[in-house]
Amino acid sequence: MTRLHIQHVTTYRYPHAVRLGQHTLMLRPRQSRDVHVLSSALSVSPSARIAWSEDVNGNAVASASFAAATDNLTIACVSEIELGAVAWPVFEIAYSAASYPFRYSDDDWVALGALTAPSYADPDGRLAQWARGFVRGNATDTLSLLKDICAGIGASIRYQSRDEEGTQSACETLDRGWGTCRDLATLFVDAVRSLGFGARIVSGYLYDPDFGATGNVEAGNTHAWAEVFVPGAGWIAFDPTNGGVGGFNLVPVAVARSIHQVMPVTGSLASVGGAAEMAVAVSFSRSPLKASGAPVEADREPQWRG
Repeated sequence: MTRLHIQHVTTYRYPHAVRLGQHTLMLRPRQSRDVHVLSSALSVSPSARIAWSEDVNGNAVASASFAAATDNLTIACVSEIELGAVAWPVFEIAYSAASYPFRYSDDDWVALGALTAPSYADPDGRLAQWARGFVRGNATDTLSLLKDICAGIGASIRYQSRDEEGTQSACETLDRGWGTCRDLATLFVDAVRSLGFGARIVSGYLYDPDFGATGNVEAGNTHAWAEVFVPGAGWIAFDPTNGGVGGFNLVPVAVARSIHQVMPVTGSLASVGGAAEMAVAVSFSRSPLKASGAPVEADREPQWRG
């Protein structure tokens, strides 16, 4: 079990005072079997009214409403968690799902619903054909198949950061041969969905126990990866950007069908009339950190495991 303090600070600077519309914040780590949230405190400057809720996916969502105009905005979240995932997990996959293809139970199929449908159109079937190239026969080991697709993306698609908003479709990423972590996660999700798997996008943080670089992404970054539902094992994390399987170095914040549903900060404002500046800083520590900005809402819960 690793206890971590995570500080995530997002800062916006505008060329003149603007009126901010409501902002949606998805910054609180997601409680799970492997992630125990000890505390999480949100602070916003200028002051805002904060309302907490859960969305349809069970993610903690804060809505911030602002009264005064401002030329800057700082949103900070400091969380303390215990990360209990192991580096080399053993997945207890049900016998009925050990080999691909398999059939989800009727209840699982209904519950997975849209999580089995690709997010982007594949009119020529090119993505489906690419994904089927990893299937070795009529009885392919399910976990090996998923690992091969994850590794295949890392081998054929180059990671490249991109400041622009938006996400490439799976076919665009295949055509270009490069993408951000969110592009690679989307490619993986749509590829396995084309094979009949239920899968979802995850946003959160990549943690490096050595506080150095892990694969292609340095510790202290927001990150995106995928989870696939496999009967018996449940949701298994796959990180195509770094070729990882399992969540020992991943801290999930939000899950959803598509990447646009799990953005850390979204909101509106009156026309800026010039370029706004944005900076994001994420850091991990084994000792408490203080967040920037004036605290307006603290969200603390008793210790429990779900």
